[in-house]
Amino acid sequence: MLNKVALITGSSTGLGKRTALELARLGIDVVINYRTNQEKALQLARELERDYPVRAMAVQADVSVPEDCRALVGQVIEEFGSLDILINNAGPYIAERKRMADYELDEWSAMINGNLTSVFYLSKLVIPFMREKGWGRILNFGFDRADTAPAWVFRSAFAAAKVGLVSLTRTMALEEAEHGITVNMVCPGDITHEWKEASIEDVRTLTDPTTPVGRAGTGEDIARTIAFFCEEASDFITGTVIAVTGGKDVLTKYKFDLESSKEVW
Repeated sequence: MLNKVALITGSSTGLGKRTALELARLGIDVVINYRTNQEKALQLARELERDYPVRAMAVQADVSVPEDCRALVGQVIEEFGSLDILINNAGPYIAERKRMADYELDEWSAMINGNLTSVFYLSKLVIPFMREKGWGRILNFGFDRADTAPAWVFRSAFAAAKVGLVSLTRTMALEEAEHGITVNMVCPGDITHEWKEASIEDVRTLTDPTTPVGRAGTGEDIARTIAFFCEEASDFITGTVIAVTGGKDVLTKYKFDLESSKEVW
C-alpha cells in the first residue's frame, strides 16, 4: 500500500522541518517546500529518505503567489500521484514592533497574503484531490487565543491574518466534512528559535520559570500535535483550534511602554 503524502510549506527549517521528521517517522511521504533555502531543503529530503521508509522531495515555491502554488501542487501530483495532507506552516512575520498606522501597504499585503490568502490558494488546489479519495487532512497555524480575536499590540497585520484564518479553518471544516477531509488549527506557544527543531528530551533538564509547565516548548511538541490530527482515527476531530503553549500567556508576556513601543518588564 502506498504511503500517504504530506505537503509542508516552509519546511526546510524550524517547526516545518521538525514536523517533516515526525511525519516521516510515521511512514508518510513528505514534500519539503521552501522559498529561498534550497540547500537545507534538499539536505532534509535526503535525510528523510535515508532514515525512514519514505519518499521525500524538495520544491521551491512562494505560497503567497498563485502561480507558484499551482506549480507546486502540480509537481507533487506528478511525482507522487496523490496529496493527502496539507500543512500550512509558512507565514511571514515582521519582528519589528509597529503600530497599525505605521505599516506600509506592502508590509500589510505581505502579512495577509502570506498567512491567510496562501491557505486559500493551496486548499483550493488540493481539496479536489482529497475529495476524490474521500480522505484528507489540512492543518493551519495560528497563535495563542487566535480563536477569541484578541488584541495583539504591535502585531496587527499578523494577528488579523491569523484570526481570519481561524474562521476559514472552521468554515472549510464544515464544508469538507462530508468528503472525509478534516481541517484544524494548531497554535504554538512561545517557542524560541533555538528550540524550534528540538526534541522534548532536549529540554527535560532545563527549567523555564516563565512557562507554567516549567519547561520550554519545542518543535516536537508541535509536530506531535500535528501528527495526531493526521491519524486515521482522528477523523472525528475537525474545526478545532488547539493551543500548545505550556499554559503560557503569549500575548501578554510583556508589559508595553506604548510611548516608546519598547518591551519593559
